[in-house]
Amino acid sequence: MAAVQWRSRGRSYEAELQKCRPEAALVEFGDYHPIKPIMVTDTKTRRGTRKGSTSSSSSSSSSVPPDPLSSMMDGTDPLSMFAAASASETPAISHSASAGDLGRKRREKDEEAVGPDFEPWSSKRGDILARFTTTEKLSINLFMGSDRGKAPSPGASAVSEKVRTRLEELDDLEEGSQRELLNLSQQDYANRIEELNQSLKEAWASDQKVKALKIVIQCSKLLSDTSVIQFYPSKFVLITDILDTFGQLVYDRIWSMCSDPQPLPDSFTVEDVNDTAKETCLNWFFKIASIRELLPRLYVEAAILKCNRFLNKSGIQETLPRLTAMVRGIGDPLVAAYTRAYLCRVGMEVAPHLKDSLNRNFFDLLGTFRQISGESVRKQLVMQRVEVPEYLTLYSPAISWILQCIAHRAPDPLLTEMMERCKKVGNNALLLNSVMRAFRPEFVAARATDFIGMIKDCDEAGFPKHLLFGSLGRTLACADPPESERLTILNEAWKVITKVRSPQDYVNCAEIWVEFTCRHFTKREVNTILADIIKHMTPDRAFEDAYPQLQSVITKVLTCFQDFSVLFAMERFLPFLDMFQKDSVRVEVCRSIMEVFIKHQVDLTRDPVILNAMLHICKTMHDSVNALTLEDEKRSLALLIIGFIRMVSFGRDFEQQLSFCVEARATFCNLEPVLVQLIHTVNQLAMETRRVMRGSHSRKTAAFVRACAAYSFITIPSLSSIFSRLSLYLLSGQVALANQCLSQADAFLKAAVSILPEVPRSISVDGKLRSSESFLLDFINNFLAMLLVVPDHPEHGVLYLVRGLLNVVQDYTWEDNSDAKVRVYISALPLLAAMSQETYLYSVPKVDSNETLYGGDPKFLSEINKLCETLIGQILDHLKILGRDEVRTEQNARRQGTVALSLFAVLLAHGDLRNNKLSQLTINLWNLSHKHGCCETRISVRTLESIKHQAQQPDMAHLSDTVQRLTLQSRT
Repeated sequence: MAAVQWRSRGRSYEAELQKCRPEAALVEFGDYHPIKPIMVTDTKTRRGTRKGSTSSSSSSSSSVPPDPLSSMMDGTDPLSMFAAASASETPAISHSASAGDLGRKRREKDEEAVGPDFEPWSSKRGDILARFTTTEKLSINLFMGSDRGKAPSPGASAVSEKVRTRLEELDDLEEGSQRELLNLSQQDYANRIEELNQSLKEAWASDQKVKALKIVIQCSKLLSDTSVIQFYPSKFVLITDILDTFGQLVYDRIWSMCSDPQPLPDSFTVEDVNDTAKETCLNWFFKIASIRELLPRLYVEAAILKCNRFLNKSGIQETLPRLTAMVRGIGDPLVAAYTRAYLCRVGMEVAPHLKDSLNRNFFDLLGTFRQISGESVRKQLVMQRVEVPEYLTLYSPAISWILQCIAHRAPDPLLTEMMERCKKVGNNALLLNSVMRAFRPEFVAARATDFIGMIKDCDEAGFPKHLLFGSLGRTLACADPPESERLTILNEAWKVITKVRSPQDYVNCAEIWVEFTCRHFTKREVNTILADIIKHMTPDRAFEDAYPQLQSVITKVLTCFQDFSVLFAMERFLPFLDMFQKDSVRVEVCRSIMEVFIKHQVDLTRDPVILNAMLHICKTMHDSVNALTLEDEKRSLALLIIGFIRMVSFGRDFEQQLSFCVEARATFCNLEPVLVQLIHTVNQLAMETRRVMRGSHSRKTAAFVRACAAYSFITIPSLSSIFSRLSLYLLSGQVALANQCLSQADAFLKAAVSILPEVPRSISVDGKLRSSESFLLDFINNFLAMLLVVPDHPEHGVLYLVRGLLNVVQDYTWEDNSDAKVRVYISALPLLAAMSQETYLYSVPKVDSNETLYGGDPKFLSEINKLCETLIGQILDHLKILGRDEVRTEQNARRQGTVALSLFAVLLAHGDLRNNKLSQLTINLWNLSHKHGCCETRISVRTLESIKHQAQQPDMAHLSDTVQRLTLQSRT
């Protein structure tokens, strides 16, 4: 090892920097420049232009360098090719489209015809099923089919065989082809209905059209059963799904008969329909007309109403009024209301312009509204033990849908007329509720005072007034009433709401009006509303059953009050949060507040009201963390708290900022990412102090930055992640050194070196175990880079930190078959070479590095050279081990070549190759790296070119002899 005789090459960094800078060149106007706008030329035009052409396309691009991407594609764009291919395939796809796809597309077009401002039935379906439930047992009649034949009647000779068969099949349904299932739960009932839906599709697919019709008729009959009246709206939803399926199947069947060979256009006329399709369509209507009972005949004909398009132009226009008039024959007002709702639904799908039939439905509904308070209904409610208010709510989906269909794009005079008619109907609270939900919000908001007068005149017994005010509040959340009436509206509404005794009913209504209050009034009114909610929900801990509504109140307040100084100035806001006693709900509410704060708090804050409130909220989130908390949850909470910490700034009051960080450390000690952020915040605080003092600390600021260093030094050991501790020790040491805190910087660096042996061989990254070697090498390289500017401690000898690091590296247990240790040794050589220079590459202002302390002392340089020789000796020993016969493998040969080439590069860049022995060692390393043909020829050629270029410089002429002895060897 002593034979190597290391000596570092003298470097003049400033001169080398000057040589590396590009030469300045004047660019004349009109010459090509990298950021000059480029004229894009169509590739096809350029390729089609003959040689010597002076077209505009070729001349405009004459000064533009060729585009390498375009040249690689040879003028063809793969995306354009795919697009062209798909365009050519489109007709074939459209011709082979299935009838189901056509039906789906037509349904989408029907919805588009109504308009996007019309809320479709599908959006209401789930809410109805969830709202109208029952625990009563239900019954259902299932279609079973009939196996017995029927003898031909003597008088059948006058009737065609086809008609007779059709009538016999329909009679089958009423002669023993059904089975009644009793004592079904609500879920069982829904499952049975779904089974019928599947049976319908299977019968249709197997060409058993009459069986499919029987299933639909049987399901329609179920809509006359009101034995479990609370479940009727949900039953209506389930069964009309089957009717919709049947109607679409029939329509698609007839459509497909018209689509051969050419598909029928969407805007087809009767003349476009062939005779076979017309006959089939008439056959369906004849079958349905043979149904004896009114209700199933009406529902099934309504389901295929759209098929009238195949028969005549005015079929729908004539049929819809007839079906509307047929509803008058239904005795039960609830059944009649939902039948009218289905007619309106079908009418809006097939003929939304026929508003006369829709209006007639509504006026008929008003005419039969008196039945609701009749004797028969009263007896039915007594038998089923259903209260009148509950019974009236069963009408809401049907009446609301009818009113929505009528009010859609209706002129204001028509809406006003309907409103006046509702006033004249007795017990009109239910109608009024539906009107406010269905009419345009702008119409209702402009007449909000009139609606309040109508609500006051309603009978409290039939339909509670707070529900009416709830509907009005929902409408006013979508449209604003006149400004002069807003306070009156709020006062009138709250007079009723605050008198509601049931906490659940109260909070349901109050939650709606909070949004109106937040949008149009100040924090004073909102604070009053919050206080009233607290007053109603605190007794008997009623808030425990109303967490969703209370969360909604918080969300609405946060939506309107995003200035947190105003928000926390409300006296009742934090007491309102105290009602969230359940841990999971409380954390969720705090999380929502933090998300709004981080999103909308633009300016840094030092407001004590905000800080105290946010610390309380963040502490609530932090205290919810326990041993069972998932890592993702911890990470999410930590990010929110970090967002708050970053928004806190006390300006030039650095001591107050440090005090805040001390308090935050004690508060959030269980979330490691928050502690890391606090350390970064304190380090940033120290650097900000340095900037303010322009690098010259006074006695006070010097003590302050030392306090910052002490904060970091105390906090870092509490972190569990070893690499977080290492990186923060290094970063904090750099900050301390920049602030001339030499003893603190020394302590950080020694602490980092002392925990290196604790680094495990594998760590978890994104849930997977990975080797820690690459992370450790990155840290050590950063650490070595810093050691250049760290002065030696007067009591610990020369290069004590470098020696301490290398000793730890030598004793560390590296992975088997790893070259990591020698790679650290190779990385240390440039550092030692840089330390031997008269002027260092970089330095810290106002900190004397070793260049100043030792001043090029020969003993110091001798220590550096000895250490370099020791490291080179260790590396060469490692190369010899890799080259032994007993361990020689292709992998080891590749490792040997890689290490040899790395050491060669370091010696070339930092060693003084005028020393013959060092020069010979460099040549030997080059040959060894190429011995087994593992080096890339491209890299080797570029390396030789670089050395030849360096050899042309006056102070590097000695490299000429070296480069002549470096040869390239073939891979063989």
